[in-house]
Amino acid sequence: MKRVKPLIVLVSFLFFVVLLIPTLLVIPFSDKEDGKLAEELRKQQAVQTVKAKTQERGPAVEVAVYRSKEKRIEHIPLEQYVIGVVAAEMPAEFEMEALKAQALTARTYIVKQMLNDQPISLPKGANVTDTIMHQVYYSNEELKQLWGNDYDWKIKKITEAVEATRGQILTYNNVPIEASFFSTSNGFTENSEAYWENEFPYLKSVASPWDKQSPKFYNQTVMSVAEFQQKLGVTLPKDGSVGVVISRTPGKRVDVVEINGKRFKGREVREKLDLKSTDFTWVRKGDEIVITTKGYGHGVGMSQYGANFMAKEGKTYDQIVKYYYQGVTISSATAFLNKLTVKK
Repeated sequence: MKRVKPLIVLVSFLFFVVLLIPTLLVIPFSDKEDGKLAEELRKQQAVQTVKAKTQERGPAVEVAVYRSKEKRIEHIPLEQYVIGVVAAEMPAEFEMEALKAQALTARTYIVKQMLNDQPISLPKGANVTDTIMHQVYYSNEELKQLWGNDYDWKIKKITEAVEATRGQILTYNNVPIEASFFSTSNGFTENSEAYWENEFPYLKSVASPWDKQSPKFYNQTVMSVAEFQQKLGVTLPKDGSVGVVISRTPGKRVDVVEINGKRFKGREVREKLDLKSTDFTWVRKGDEIVITTKGYGHGVGMSQYGANFMAKEGKTYDQIVKYYYQGVTISSATAFLNKLTVKK
């Protein structure tokens, strides 16, 4: 019986060792495997994060801009182009929500322009000019010269507005809209077909009473009777009258006017006399014609000053664009940008 106890102890010891050794062997390798697994997971998460950010930012698209002064084509990243357009087309002093609305119109305009691929009077390879023929665009160097000491805060504010709307455009029935805009209305925006040939369901006349606060609401032009007659190709009647408005547009502007038996469209008069608006009245004073206009621009789409005063009242950029563009949706531009990259 005395010899049994040592045997039991020996068996127990061997049993313990058998259990312990695999554990000792596994622990260091287990730590390594766990470390490798954790590292692999971190790498996968990093890749997924990059992919998510890339999808959010959209595919890399460049705009081929014909620089009118240098007479050359410059390829500019899309969002940088939008910054340059907003900076050129809207004062940086405007409210942030108005600047965001402007960023949406600028991005929508260029995306639609590039998708249509129908350049008018453009050098081969260009998508747009940097003039009012399309959208005015200024580079950083031009803005530094233009703004001087105010450059830093102005470019920061405009960049923030563009970034806040990055990847967004305006659509109607899932198609980018004609995102037209102008400075100041006469109190109403205009139906598209009242100024252009095409009718768009989202470009309809809406009241824009805020514009009366715009410094560009009223304008007066004075020209000689001789100049007036020469530019319009008319002879004024001897009774001292100038012309009679025959009809007005939905936006309360001059549709048709008759001058001594000859009829003109309001847009034709505006362009020939270089007036600020098609909402005009005139009076003859001796050898001069005094013409008063209300509003500044064609009146179709978003009023920039209207947008700014709406923002001052607390309206957000989505509320602003949906007011001026009836029935539109703020959509992701990614699918449309992907089409542009496929084209290349």
